[in-house]
Amino acid sequence: MSGTAQIGVTGLAVMGRNLARNFARNGYTVALHNRTNARTRELVESFGDEGSFVPTESAEEFVAALERPRRLMIMVKAGAPTDAVIEEFAPLLEPGDQIIDGGNAHFEDTRRRERELRERGIHFVGVGVSGGEEGALHGPSIMPGGSPESYDTLGPMLERIAAKAPDGTPCTTHIGPDGAGHFVKMVHNGIEYADMQLIAEAYHLLRSVAGYSPEKIAETFREWNTGRLDSYLIEITAEVLAHTDPVTGKPFVDVVADRAEQKGTGRWTVQIALDLGVPVSGIAEAVFARSLSGHIDLREASQSLPGPTPQPLDEADAARFAAQVEQALYASKIVSYTQGFHQIRAGGDTYDWNIDLGSVAAIWRAGCIIRAAFLDRIRTAFDARADLPSLLSDKQFAEEIGAAQDDWRAVVATAARQGVPTPGFSAALAYYDALRARRLPAALTQAQRDFFGAHTYRRTDREGSFHTLWGGDRSEVGTG
Repeated sequence: MSGTAQIGVTGLAVMGRNLARNFARNGYTVALHNRTNARTRELVESFGDEGSFVPTESAEEFVAALERPRRLMIMVKAGAPTDAVIEEFAPLLEPGDQIIDGGNAHFEDTRRRERELRERGIHFVGVGVSGGEEGALHGPSIMPGGSPESYDTLGPMLERIAAKAPDGTPCTTHIGPDGAGHFVKMVHNGIEYADMQLIAEAYHLLRSVAGYSPEKIAETFREWNTGRLDSYLIEITAEVLAHTDPVTGKPFVDVVADRAEQKGTGRWTVQIALDLGVPVSGIAEAVFARSLSGHIDLREASQSLPGPTPQPLDEADAARFAAQVEQALYASKIVSYTQGFHQIRAGGDTYDWNIDLGSVAAIWRAGCIIRAAFLDRIRTAFDARADLPSLLSDKQFAEEIGAAQDDWRAVVATAARQGVPTPGFSAALAYYDALRARRLPAALTQAQRDFFGAHTYRRTDREGSFHTLWGGDRSEVGTG
């Protein structure tokens, strides 16, 4: 058994098990390890005919099963459990070996682990994996960080198991050093939060304002999925809305409690965006919408608050409104991706990662949860101009969002009049208008800050910082 496996996977819950099977299906011999040996035996008994597996029962046996340089993939819960597994296996490894973390780790943890293991001569590779359990088995989008040297040997393996874009390109690439891979995966999940919120708002509007049934909305989403909104999330939304609960016979969406949970990556995206000074208002509103949905007591206590009663439209007006919602959804989605790519660029600049935004868009075209047809156009936009300040600076996207803006505004206005909450649509439109404004009220905000805190301000007509003596004769003094 010694040294026969090209890669090892420890942590054989659903994601780890399916990644191990994916490697084996693609011709690699895979060493298996799990804290509970029964799970290892179960995998081999159930799927041993899919490829070559080497089951092991101890850390020492697991490491011995790996060929050199050893590639050991950790698929356990983020945080302390990951650190515990690293401490268990690192003493058994040698310089040049690799520890690969395929979980949803915080990128700062990945940076710390990479730094600590580098001092021991071990490559630590933080890998973002998107696509859920089906993606893990059939081909995910994979976002590896770490050293270029580690990618030289690991990269070809990841390219083989990754999803393939429509043009056949593997949906993986070396993102950048240390925590770059997990950072990009974090932002991917933030965009996912925003995308899901926008789709949910579109559903809410079609049901509350257009008066459509879930089945009718499913048909609408299927139609949208044949055009520019073609994406995995639109596809599965249609499936969910068309599903009937077998117990009650009601639309499935009506028997699901309206409390959306979260695992933390969306929240991390917003927290890090605040640290970087990057506005990701659409992602933030999506995170807060999930939080609000869980405050049941607060919502129940607010049921008596006054508001308008939505008035469903007649058939012709409903069809026109649905077309407007499609425009608003598309424009808002562009804004969500714009904010996400802005954050990736800012993170790359801050941590000196040199991330290729076109390559990121390319590997999201298949396998991942936010895969969508227009990602190919995003890739083209960044490939054509690497220094593109914003997706909204791209001529084609700018023209499309400009053409959508009247309907977009009408939808947000209608939602406000009818009392239907649309925090995602509204935040996206406010972001768009803030970018295009020649002057923002931030001038007044900064003047206020100078008044109560002597925080100074800059002028439009000359260089330097200034302060007005608000408590004195209100003369102005230069401060540098």
